[in-house]
Amino acid sequence: VDWDGPDDPANPRNWSLAKKWRITCICSLITFNIALASTLPTSATPFIRIYMGMEKEVSYLITTMFLLGYVFGPFVWGPGSELVGRKAMFYVSMVLYLIFIIPSALAKNTATLLVSRFLTGFFGCAPLALVGGVIADMFPAEGRGLAASLFTVGVFLGPSVGPIIAGYMLDNAVSWRWIFWLLLIFSGFCVAMLFLFVPETYEPTLLKWKARRLRKADPQGNARLYAPNEREDWSPAGVFHSTIYRPFHMFFTEPILLLVTVYVSLVYGILYALFSAIPVVFVTRRNFSISHMGLIFIAVSIGTTLGAFINIVLSAHYPRLIREWRGFPPPEQRLLGAMVGGPLMVVGAFWLGWTGEYADVHWAAPAGSLILIGASISLVFMSFLSYLVDTYLHYSASAFSVNTTIRSLVAAAFPLFTTQMFTELGVNWAGTLIGLVCLVLVPVPFLFYKYGPRIRTSSGYAPCIVRILQCDVVDRMLIHLFRTSRSLRRSLTTPRPRRRSRTPRSSRRKRRKRSKYSFKVSRHVYAWVRRVTIIEVASLRTN
Repeated sequence: VDWDGPDDPANPRNWSLAKKWRITCICSLITFNIALASTLPTSATPFIRIYMGMEKEVSYLITTMFLLGYVFGPFVWGPGSELVGRKAMFYVSMVLYLIFIIPSALAKNTATLLVSRFLTGFFGCAPLALVGGVIADMFPAEGRGLAASLFTVGVFLGPSVGPIIAGYMLDNAVSWRWIFWLLLIFSGFCVAMLFLFVPETYEPTLLKWKARRLRKADPQGNARLYAPNEREDWSPAGVFHSTIYRPFHMFFTEPILLLVTVYVSLVYGILYALFSAIPVVFVTRRNFSISHMGLIFIAVSIGTTLGAFINIVLSAHYPRLIREWRGFPPPEQRLLGAMVGGPLMVVGAFWLGWTGEYADVHWAAPAGSLILIGASISLVFMSFLSYLVDTYLHYSASAFSVNTTIRSLVAAAFPLFTTQMFTELGVNWAGTLIGLVCLVLVPVPFLFYKYGPRIRTSSGYAPCIVRILQCDVVDRMLIHLFRTSRSLRRSLTTPRPRRRSRTPRSSRRKRRKRSKYSFKVSRHVYAWVRRVTIIEVASLRTN
């Protein structure tokens, strides 16, 4: 069962632009809500600690437990959406997310609060795992850049806005419990918008529903009609392989995924480290009130939004590349944002450290560094995640799941030691340490930009390896081309590079004679073949 032609109105790619953007805006609003929930109680931590008699170290778990829910959630919501569709996973997860906010607001002991925070994060992380897929379902590659940027702004804007809202509520003598009640009200509005205006967008699920309707309408004539999704292996072993084994196998065997995950995890951890570092810089060193300290997070919000717009500008050439390369441009073109954001992160970390340490330095100086750090976080995050999608294509969901798990673990760990690090080392040396670690990772996007095609040829999951098995037609076409004219062969080939061999020269000559079409195609022929046949330059080998 397939769509009724390329213009089938049931296909999400053919929906009106207004409908696509309505769904995108609602999904981005839900993502903002989830990200807001991660840091909204941060400013209230001292009040909660006094009320419940927590140790200071235990109070850091209020944020950490929520982020630990991010670790396990993607392994449920991502595969679940492939089994029953994105709409069902949205409904189940968001309703349960809504329910588990209530125990946080009513909690009278530490255990209740921490368990409810973990469950809120577990159910709430579904939009982070699903919204990217929803955007990909509706928009073609050349049109999804702006939609993906809006989604990313929601991911980073939410954590920055949380302390601002909570700070003003607490300064006006509002109980810390009302922070959770406000979150419940906002979440209820988002869930209502989800139920009213967000339909199913996952193509395999829509085709499965279509096949069921056809079989139900004519049980005899359409008994053999099935959607492709219905033929997949959904046994426990098959689900385990696709959801647990494959992501971690990719993580340990794919150098691209490994280094990207390490870099993105560090950046994501720095974002959540700011919520512990900013109180040290502005409350401890400069005696800001909670509400005034919350306003400092506006700088982070400005930076993340600015980074999203810079990434749009840096990706403006990508639609043209898609047309030139017949839909498969080099994934390395997605790395421009990371190549700009990486050095900015280093500068921002040193700037924050050496201006935030000294109280006689005006508060605007460290606040300005937060704009730079926010922009670099957004640039690196968006650039690398787009690179993973274009590199692994069919396996991008597996790459995303392990990436989300590792970066959430790192983000959950950072608040546990950030305050101690900035207090014991001093803001200057703590910022220097973060800057040096970021400096070590700065070359990563540049190395991938240069050597990425060569690395992908040895990948077991990059699509070029799949295509190399499908290039028999191309091989026959090239052989016919080189048979036609010796002059053409001489003009389009280059000599083989010399290689030392232990075999006698005579046997090498015989082997060369037996290899009838032994030649090496030059660079401009590689480029021509790639554009005509949509085969990666680095993976084409003609023997």
